[in-house]
Amino acid sequence: MNQNEPVQDIIILVADKNMEFAIKGLLTREQSLKIRPINYQIYVHPDRDPGCYRMAHQFLKPFSNSFDYALVLFDRDGCGNHNKSRGQIESEVNKRLAHNGWNNRAATIVLDPELEIWVWSDSAEVVRILGWNGRNPNLKQWLRNNGLWNVNDPKPTDPKQAMEAALKKVNKPRSSAVFRELAKNVSLRRCTDPSFTHFCDCLRNWFPQNL
Repeated sequence: MNQNEPVQDIIILVADKNMEFAIKGLLTREQSLKIRPINYQIYVHPDRDPGCYRMAHQFLKPFSNSFDYALVLFDRDGCGNHNKSRGQIESEVNKRLAHNGWNNRAATIVLDPELEIWVWSDSAEVVRILGWNGRNPNLKQWLRNNGLWNVNDPKPTDPKQAMEAALKKVNKPRSSAVFRELAKNVSLRRCTDPSFTHFCDCLRNWFPQNL
């Protein structure tokens, strides 16, 4: 980066295109996120979840003087370390980032088990975007009938499998655009997943709305 170029707000490293499109969709919603408008760059790590887990600090080190903050997002299921909790993995990556130029200006968001955990809420927009409006049985009941959503659970047992099965049933292609549409339309208040709350809290702490 040229020294005369202004420092940008945030660089975001993600594990795949689906995550990239989801984050881009979310960042169009400053009012809902309760943040000021920001400028950002998103990169997809070529080694996906394991690359974000093991090498995010190496990837992001050259950018430490070009951006005020950094976020790293990846799936716990795909990162190659199932023996540690979400919090333990986040802490491990954060320490490596801190030792490679970011100090306290970076955060890691581990989606447990994977990105699709952010999809499932009681929003009617989820039903619409997944192509299930007006169908009988409805989406939740169909997933329960097929053993993909336990009656007493707030989300499907395997969120990725449930999403893929729902899309396949209605012949809707699984694409990154679906994640972007969900991120742009589903009420953020309806997503109570801890990793999503962590994501929102980071942005709100770093980029509070202008009073």
